[in-house]
Amino acid sequence: MKKRLIILGAGESGIGTALLAKQQGYDVFVSDGSLIKEHYKMELQLNKIEFEEGTHSTERILNADEVMKSPGIPEKNELIKQIRAKGIDVISEIEFAYRYKGNSKIIAITGSNGKTTTTALTYHICKTAGADCAMVGNIGFSFAKQVAVEPKELYVAEISSFQLDDIKTFRPDVAVLTNITEDHLDRYDYKFENYISSKYRVAMNQQHEDVFIYNLDDAVTVKTINNYPIKSTLAPITMSKQLPQGAYLLNAKMHLKWKSEEMQMSIEDFAIKGKHNQYNSMAAGLAAAAVDIRKEKIREALQTFESLEHRMETVATIKNVEFINDSKATNVNSTWFALESMEKPVILILGGVDKGNDYSLLTDLVKEKVKAIVCMGTENRKIHEAFGDMVPLMVNTENAKDAVQSAFHFASKGDVVLLSPACASFDLFKNYEDRGNQFKQAVKEL
Repeated sequence: MKKRLIILGAGESGIGTALLAKQQGYDVFVSDGSLIKEHYKMELQLNKIEFEEGTHSTERILNADEVMKSPGIPEKNELIKQIRAKGIDVISEIEFAYRYKGNSKIIAITGSNGKTTTTALTYHICKTAGADCAMVGNIGFSFAKQVAVEPKELYVAEISSFQLDDIKTFRPDVAVLTNITEDHLDRYDYKFENYISSKYRVAMNQQHEDVFIYNLDDAVTVKTINNYPIKSTLAPITMSKQLPQGAYLLNAKMHLKWKSEEMQMSIEDFAIKGKHNQYNSMAAGLAAAAVDIRKEKIREALQTFESLEHRMETVATIKNVEFINDSKATNVNSTWFALESMEKPVILILGGVDKGNDYSLLTDLVKEKVKAIVCMGTENRKIHEAFGDMVPLMVNTENAKDAVQSAFHFASKGDVVLLSPACASFDLFKNYEDRGNQFKQAVKEL
C-alpha cells in the first residue's frame, strides 16, 4: 500500500513536497483553498500529480496517512483542527525534505531579523569556497524541491518559525538563531513565549557534534536559552567581549575562532555595512567555519558579497537625495536596524498591515534621525499616534507613487528617502517584493 500524503497549499513548499513525494512513491494529493498559480499548476500536471483548487475535499483529506501543511496555514484553521482531532500526523515541508536528503549537510538559519541576509551570505561563502551547495527555504527553491530536482551535498536553508512548528526529526548540522524579537504574534495567540519556543525548535534534535550559533547581545536569547535543553556545541557571536570560541568584534575587527583556528578581519573590509550586517557577517562566517570552509575563502566571500534586492538596496540618487528600498522590513525591529545604520537625515516611508506592532521601539531613532514620515497603508492611525508629537511633517498616501513624490517633496539635498515599512504589505501590494518594485519604479519616474 502506498502511503497517502495530502498536501495543503500549492505554493513553493507545497509543490516542492508534491514533486519529492511523487518521486519517493507516495500517493499524493494537493489541495488548495485558493486558486493555484499557473506555473505551479503546470508543474503538477506535467508530473501527473492530482490536485484541487478553490476548495478542500474534507473527506479525502481526513483519510490521509500524513498531511504536509503550507507554513501560511494557521493552527486555528477549521480543517487543521479536524485533522488534529483525527490524530493524523501534520508535518512541514522541511521535515519531509529532511527524510530524503541522504548524507547531505544542512545549515539552518532562523531568527526574527537578518535571516535572509545571513542565509544569502552563508551560501555566498560556501559557493565561493567551491562547495556543492544550494540556498533553499524562504529564498530560492523550497528545500523539498531542491532535494527532488537537484540534490546537493550542502543545503543552506532559511527557515521560519512556521516551518519549525511542524518538524519531528529535522536536525541541522549547524543551526543559526540570529535574534528573537516580537513578530507574528497573531499566529502565536499573542504570547511571545510561544513564538520564542518555536524558534528554539531549530536545535531540538541536535546532538553534541552539531553546532548552535546564537547572538550573545540579543537580550531575549540570553534570557531564554537556558529554558531549552540544547545538546549541541554552542557557538556565540558578540560585540561586547572576547570569546574562547565563536565570533566577536573588538576594535573594529572581527575575530572568528573555531576549533584551533583563528581568523581576523577588519569590518572596513565587509562588503555590507551597518551594525546589523556585522552580526550577519559574524553568524555567516562562523556557520561556514563550522562546516570546514577555509578562512581565506570566508574572508574573500565577506568582501565580495552583494546585498539583496529589497533589503537596504540603494535605488538612485536624485538631486542629491538618496532613495533606499528596504521593503523587506516587515516588522518594527527591521526598521530599527535600518534607521540605526543611517547617517543622513531621513524621510521615512512607513506603514502597511500592522501585525500588533509596538512603535515605541523606534522613538529614540525617529527623534534623532527622521525629519518627515510618509505613511503608506490603509490604516495609519497607530503611526500617527506614535510619532505625531515628534515629527513635524506627516502625510498619508495610498500608493507607492504618491509616497515617493511626497517624500521627495519633503527632502532637501543630502537627505535619504528610506522605504522601511515595519509592516506586512498585503493591503496595497501582492507582497514585499511587489511593494519594493513599485517603489523603485516610482523613483525612476521622478
